[in-house]
Amino acid sequence: MSAGLILNVTVLGLGMHPAAWRLGERPATAYFDPGYFQDIARCAEQGKLHAVFLADTLAAGEEAYQRPNLGAMDPVAVLSSMAAITRHIGLVGTASTTFNEPFNLARRFMTLDHLSAGRAGWNIVTTFVPDVAANFGQSALPAGTARYRRAEEFVDVVSALWQSWQPGAIIGDKISGEFADPQRIGAINHQGEHFQVQGPLTLPPSAQRHPVLFQAGASEPGRNLASRTADVVFTAQNTLGSAREFYQDIKLRACARGRSANSIKILPGLMPIIGGSEREAIARKQQLDLLAGDSELKKLALRLGVQATDLHLDEPLPVEKIIANSDFRGAEGFRSAALRLAREEHLTVRELLYRNGGGHMQVIGTPQQVADLVQRWFLAGAADGFNLMIDSLPDGLHRFIESVVPILQKRGLFHTDYAGNTLRENLELD
Repeated sequence: MSAGLILNVTVLGLGMHPAAWRLGERPATAYFDPGYFQDIARCAEQGKLHAVFLADTLAAGEEAYQRPNLGAMDPVAVLSSMAAITRHIGLVGTASTTFNEPFNLARRFMTLDHLSAGRAGWNIVTTFVPDVAANFGQSALPAGTARYRRAEEFVDVVSALWQSWQPGAIIGDKISGEFADPQRIGAINHQGEHFQVQGPLTLPPSAQRHPVLFQAGASEPGRNLASRTADVVFTAQNTLGSAREFYQDIKLRACARGRSANSIKILPGLMPIIGGSEREAIARKQQLDLLAGDSELKKLALRLGVQATDLHLDEPLPVEKIIANSDFRGAEGFRSAALRLAREEHLTVRELLYRNGGGHMQVIGTPQQVADLVQRWFLAGAADGFNLMIDSLPDGLHRFIESVVPILQKRGLFHTDYAGNTLRENLELD
């Protein structure tokens, strides 16, 4: 377990809940207003959160046009606008290894790292939404094993490009006219199964050497990729038991590769719905659910790989039918987390929707109750912190910063100021 609790805020459209866009007075188009994102960044930095985490969307109909896409705008461009008005908070963007090229991605994220003075992070994903394939000239999404083979090589190439400039390569001697030492800059000459990349990169290392690597994947190939390459693992875990098992498994895998347990941080997603009282929090949840209609049910069906008509609110999940779907190519982590929660606690579909916030653990209650859950998981060795999946932005984030953060700070769990200047320092990575 790390020395201090890590908290990031995940920005997904106008909020994690399907009805977030209908709550409050902000326009439904706020998710492409730079002021909206900058407000979130300022609030998160004032609350001393570690990072702002942006998703990415590569298919327009992923949310069935029922709400804003959860990552419609290019994450690096949005994070660059945040970098200009912040000084400490980390800036993490998602980008797919299946539908990018290593050189372009390495350059984009190193650019962000320089513009933010060493606060950038890359969330590595392989993409699990089938519709994306057609946008890139493919008839179908590659199988998970194929996507992860490409991802392994992709990350290796990006890492090599980020290290193609040695420290001290830029001399910048105006008197002698010597700008850089070519002996400290070298081609990577990568020749692999998926990529042929000469290099070097166009940019030298940043203040933190290179962006922090985040990764989200719970399948066997995903865990292997995480334990070998990731600094931070974003995971979907809905029970304390499953979270502890995942935490221990990833740490052990990392140690088996010669890494220290502290060199990799585990952050489950957490969706807090906060009220001044438990009744107020429940009322907020009910209001959101009423505005959402059947959107959450459809989202759950998509995560499980079945039709919405297969799910009946007051009956258990059709587990056998879900498991029997051999064509499932979605996110194994989301499906496994939902199945385990439903089975262990014998939940109906309705009860599962109440506990499973868009695929992540959901807590509905007072600031004290939210802080209690965070503390329990952190001290139990189930998490190094959490990626906060805020129900509605930015008001839900303001609620968390103003009410939950002070409780965690008073308990000595969460820092009161940043430890350093770079994201790597603030995450206390080896």
